[in-house]
Amino acid sequence: MTARAVADVVLPCLNEAEALPWVLGRIPPRWRAIVVDNGSTDDSDRIARALGARVVREERRGFGAACHAGLLAAEAEFVCFCDCDGSLDPGLLAGFVRRLADGESDLVLGRRRPEGRGAWPPHARAGNLALAHMLRRRTGLRLRDLGPLRAGRREELMALDLTDRRSGYPLQMVVRAADAGLRVTEVDVPYLPRSGKSKVTGTWRGTWQAVRDMSAVLAEPAGTRGTGAR
Repeated sequence: MTARAVADVVLPCLNEAEALPWVLGRIPPRWRAIVVDNGSTDDSDRIARALGARVVREERRGFGAACHAGLLAAEAEFVCFCDCDGSLDPGLLAGFVRRLADGESDLVLGRRRPEGRGAWPPHARAGNLALAHMLRRRTGLRLRDLGPLRAGRREELMALDLTDRRSGYPLQMVVRAADAGLRVTEVDVPYLPRSGKSKVTGTWRGTWQAVRDMSAVLAEPAGTRGTGAR
């Protein structure tokens, strides 16, 4: 019988063939990469399998749909999330999981520190800051970023009953974690120029859509629980 992974890393993927070798090569030893193919047409699924990742197909388009499909497929005690575009180093998640295992936090987020020209477009950064301010008013959490690099315990993440299947998924995770009394902390991480074009915040239109999705999440009454698939 194969030993269970120390942690599972969920990697939502839409046409990331260029970045996959670097991303999967940075997964910590004895961890499992779960690449969630969200409709790729560039052989991302084939490349991921060849590099040893488990590939899960999610036909419903949407960042949240891909993330949640990965969470449902995860089996390890600790579940991590990371973009699959090479902008974030999944190797840093080992430190996140240590914080969880040592009882220092219940949900650890990576605060992005841009490195390199074009790593974080001004419109995307402005949208993120606005949402962080609204999050503080809604939950009291003094976070400075809502980045996608994060880690938590699978059991606790599942109990949040996350229902957003678009760009609001990462924010809903934080809001519902705060409502549930979980300790949410953030640590600085380098943010690199991504490979290829962003599907969400690479344009003003994409950023606006993300902000709109997340604003709807912030409008949820405290303690809201949906009926989404578990």
